[in-house]
Amino acid sequence: MGSKSNPPRSRSSLSLIVVVGLCCFFYLLGAWQKSGFGKGDSIAMEITKQAQCTDVVTDLDFKPHHNTVKIPEKLADPKPVSFKPCDVKLKDYTPCQEQDRAMKFPRENMIYRERHCPPENEKLRCLVPAPKGYMTPFPWPKSRDYVHYANAPFKSLTVEKAGQNWVQFQGSVFKFPGGGTMFPQGADAYIEELASVIPIKDGSVRTALDTGCGVASWGAYMLKRNVLTMSFAPRDNHEAQVQFALERGVPAIIAVLGSILLPYPPRAFDMAQCSRCLIPWTANEGTYLMEVDRVLRPGGYWVLSGPPINWKTYYKTWNRTKADLRAEQKRIEDIAESLCWEKKYEKGDTAIFRKKINDRSCDRSTPVNTCKRKDTDDVWYKEIETCVTPFPKVSNEEEVAGGKLKRFPERLFALPPSVSKGLVSGVDAETYQEDVKLWKKRVARYKRINSLIGSTRYRNVMDMNAGLGGFAAALESPKSWVMNVVPTITKNTLSVVYERGLIGIYHDWCEGFSTYPRTYDFIHANGLFSMYQHSCKIEDILLEMDRILRPEGIVIIRDEVDVLNDVRKIADGMRWDTKLMDHEDGPLVPEKILYAVKQYWVAGDDANSRSSSADSSEEE
Repeated sequence: MGSKSNPPRSRSSLSLIVVVGLCCFFYLLGAWQKSGFGKGDSIAMEITKQAQCTDVVTDLDFKPHHNTVKIPEKLADPKPVSFKPCDVKLKDYTPCQEQDRAMKFPRENMIYRERHCPPENEKLRCLVPAPKGYMTPFPWPKSRDYVHYANAPFKSLTVEKAGQNWVQFQGSVFKFPGGGTMFPQGADAYIEELASVIPIKDGSVRTALDTGCGVASWGAYMLKRNVLTMSFAPRDNHEAQVQFALERGVPAIIAVLGSILLPYPPRAFDMAQCSRCLIPWTANEGTYLMEVDRVLRPGGYWVLSGPPINWKTYYKTWNRTKADLRAEQKRIEDIAESLCWEKKYEKGDTAIFRKKINDRSCDRSTPVNTCKRKDTDDVWYKEIETCVTPFPKVSNEEEVAGGKLKRFPERLFALPPSVSKGLVSGVDAETYQEDVKLWKKRVARYKRINSLIGSTRYRNVMDMNAGLGGFAAALESPKSWVMNVVPTITKNTLSVVYERGLIGIYHDWCEGFSTYPRTYDFIHANGLFSMYQHSCKIEDILLEMDRILRPEGIVIIRDEVDVLNDVRKIADGMRWDTKLMDHEDGPLVPEKILYAVKQYWVAGDDANSRSSSADSSEEE
């Protein structure tokens, strides 16, 4: 037995010696590499450095600086398409509000001024140029009062509205004194009159609607009171009024009260106003007042300044009879009563009505036709009906229909009633708070990468897929505002956006947006291209983004890496400088972030022109 056990002991000793020897060898090898004579660690460290994303983009040179391997031509990806500039005549092109197309539609109920988008075979596949001499708009708040003539070279309003202080031409700039048809001495005094009745200053009123806004001076001066106004006006003979509004840094869209519903959810606005907006409020049995009522929050206010108010003073000026004007005002007041509105004030040229907080305190003298729509949020291209949108149900007379909102700014992060009542599919209090934290984190990262985000450099901001409004809420500042767009093909969350004290709109990104070219400084798109990849062409969405983005404006796109690679190929042919970066949580996350800057170029520039816009911050 002893002779059989000796050989294993010898093999065991030999194995132990081999293991100890190998350990010593690798220890010495590691020490040698650490000493700097080996290249293993330095190469690994260099690869790691190259793979990491920096937090600060210090330049816009995104070209690779390493040797590339030549790929056989038949295996190579197709080269990016290089888009040519459109004809200079298209510098103010608005795809869905073009005059030539509009004139083919009936004038009844302003149908011809509504959205009429080009068919697929008529869409532009070119880059809308900026006019020669284009300059970066003045920073806010100076932009409220001054606009470069070269950016919107239209003088007609300086003549048509000369006595009303809308706009004046001074050398190379337009000056906006803050006047309007019903407040020629300035919007400030007019707003102070309204504030004697409406709680404008304490945060109770945060969102407002200006129907037929002119150059949006009312909205511009409401911003001093921390009120966000959604202004709209048609593209008509009052040339470029919405373009002027956006050049001034004031929210506005091209729109009209016509035959289709406004692109806003029910109960969106704390107040609405018409300052000689020329909307026929008594026409079609009061249909347009019913549409204002639909978007007016319970407890909200409606202001009417102009005809027929103060008809006793102006009936001769308006070339109308006393009886006619008296009957019109009586009809407006009757419609208001049927909507559960109460007249709170009438003095001079202005009347103020307040919508009751629920229908339990509503004493209608006659029954009304109640709207039967199952989904009251479904408004995109839906026809206006002559019916009253019902109040949400309440349990007592003191309860605010739809839910009471906190004053702003507390409203911004408080739990919205739509969420607390379970009206948004898949969203509860917990997921809402997670969304709040997520976007605070993401926006903080954006600001580390571009320190100008949150400053007046990017005044007009758009979120193309706003979700719950988290991006806009995290960015909220008097220095900028965000147009929150909820695509019509995704979950409807626009009511939440408004309940947070933000503004927004429904839109289908397969079509042109209702704005002029060069009206946004910063465009944000989260998951948009994945959402639309089977609905319309990526290049059409990108060309529309380019149309509404100002020269030297920025774009941030978040999406799956494969989608972003396709987006980048197109963007590189649009005179955008791009950089693809990792997700905030690291390179293993499949979602990536594409940062882009639109190059400065104007009509007539060469394809490779990279001239910089003039510094406008000190111009008067």
